[in-house]
Amino acid sequence: MAHLSLYRRFRPDTFDGLVRQEHVVRVLRNQIAAGAVGHAYLFCGPRGTGKTSVARIFARAVNCERPVNGSPCGECASCRAIAAGSLDIVEIDAASNNGVNEMRDLREKVQYPPVSGKYKVYIVDEVHMLTDSAFNALLKTLEEPPAHAIFILATTEPQKLPATILSRCMRLDFKLIPEEDLIAHLKRILGEMGKPYEDAAVAAIARAGAGSDRDMLSIAEMCIAYSDTLTYEDVTAVLGEADFGEMCTLVSAVLAGNAGDALALTERVLAEGKAVGVLLRDLLQLLNRVTVAKLCAEAERILSLPHGMFAAVKALSDAADGRAILRATEVFARAESDLRFASSPRIALETAVVRACMPETEYDIDALLVRMERMERELKALRSAPAPVPVPAPQAQLKEPAPKAEPQAAPAPKEEPADPSPLMEEPVFAEAYFAEEPAPKPVQAQAPKAEREPVQTQTPKAAPEQAPQDPERAYGMFMRVLRKTSRNGVLFTMCSELEPVFEEGVLVLYTEIETVYRSLNREEHRERMKEAFEQVGIYAFEVRRRGGRREAADGIETLKRDFPDYPIEIK
Repeated sequence: MAHLSLYRRFRPDTFDGLVRQEHVVRVLRNQIAAGAVGHAYLFCGPRGTGKTSVARIFARAVNCERPVNGSPCGECASCRAIAAGSLDIVEIDAASNNGVNEMRDLREKVQYPPVSGKYKVYIVDEVHMLTDSAFNALLKTLEEPPAHAIFILATTEPQKLPATILSRCMRLDFKLIPEEDLIAHLKRILGEMGKPYEDAAVAAIARAGAGSDRDMLSIAEMCIAYSDTLTYEDVTAVLGEADFGEMCTLVSAVLAGNAGDALALTERVLAEGKAVGVLLRDLLQLLNRVTVAKLCAEAERILSLPHGMFAAVKALSDAADGRAILRATEVFARAESDLRFASSPRIALETAVVRACMPETEYDIDALLVRMERMERELKALRSAPAPVPVPAPQAQLKEPAPKAEPQAAPAPKEEPADPSPLMEEPVFAEAYFAEEPAPKPVQAQAPKAEREPVQTQTPKAAPEQAPQDPERAYGMFMRVLRKTSRNGVLFTMCSELEPVFEEGVLVLYTEIETVYRSLNREEHRERMKEAFEQVGIYAFEVRRRGGRREAADGIETLKRDFPDYPIEIK
């Protein structure tokens, strides 16, 4: 006997043997039991989900003399005749018979009655491949076929069918098969074949099937022929995936921002002969696993990886920030879509690797949040390490000679290393404010007090002496306090774009962006800014937009100067 592929050898011949699609099977069974079979059906859904198998079972069931639970019995005269090759069931491949002549021939032959059964069933596969003329030729027959004719149209792209065809058919949508059902089905087949296997290998094959039972069985057939025992390593070798250890090292370098190591690893994997598209797919797959391990409590069950591999994925997820994982996934997903149009796929992939490692090269909010999270981790590591203990020593030595050498005025500015005035030269980037954060230890001790709001007891004492008169210095001190007391990175980013000016004792913060102006004047943002300003001795501040009150005041002064003889009334 000739060899049969797994998907043909284990094709179900009853409704009970189908994998899922219960919603479709229930409709067909009820119609067969009630004797209310329709004249035209449309089976649509992804490939490999059982459309043709259900059509064949249904065609045999409507002709069966004694159906069992809606399925053909396989023993009556009609079932035996159909099994021997009856002409009552006709299968047409619309991909190769898509012309108007074929449909005219079908329209003529449909008038002949069935040979051995009650119905003559026409199964038209890939019906969306028919031409417009062929659809028109089929239309009238499909609308009012003979009483003995049933049409079953199967397609993966129902949107390509004319509305006139769709309106004349009973549409049944097939769904992708869940991974758990694919695993159970494959284990049952391997058990019947007597093939030893590992659970992780079966899970990998089912995952590669992506909801298609036929695709899964095609992959399983290759893996079965690869070795005597079905192992996870054999499955990854058949699928052409890159070495798992190298991929973990590459993803770790990407998430840590080590562009040099990541680029060197990418070059090494590509030099081994791995295709650019396959490497990009493996990167996305591993990042997806890291995301699941980061967010899901039952990640080990969901991923179904060997214990050692899951431990490596879990270590990657614990060491990385969620925003960095999401941003890297988005970068590589865009690269995968752009790869089809790239003239140099290798350069496109390496550029994506470097971009994922270097968020500082981009100016969107996601890249900024990744950079802030990375800096916070570095600062936390510096605070927890014992190394910073000697740091105050040189400062103390610098402060002691100050009273001895009275003519020297140089040490005075050094007593205030926290002076933020020079930091305002580049307010767009947050690194300037982060750089000096570990030095002022006393300020760090006050940060939790600002969250509990007992600062009001200390502020009145320090305000008359510590209130800065220079707007740039006051603004810099405010930004440092806001950085310590507020964990709202968006608020800090919006405040870093402002221009400070003292106007009649009020610190006015100007912006040219309407969105920033409206957001900072919201109650919750103003409250946080107020708390930060009070800690530096500022009790009156406003956020204004350029083109507003300041320009209006300048315009009024200009009018008074140019027209001194005319009274100007301001309302």
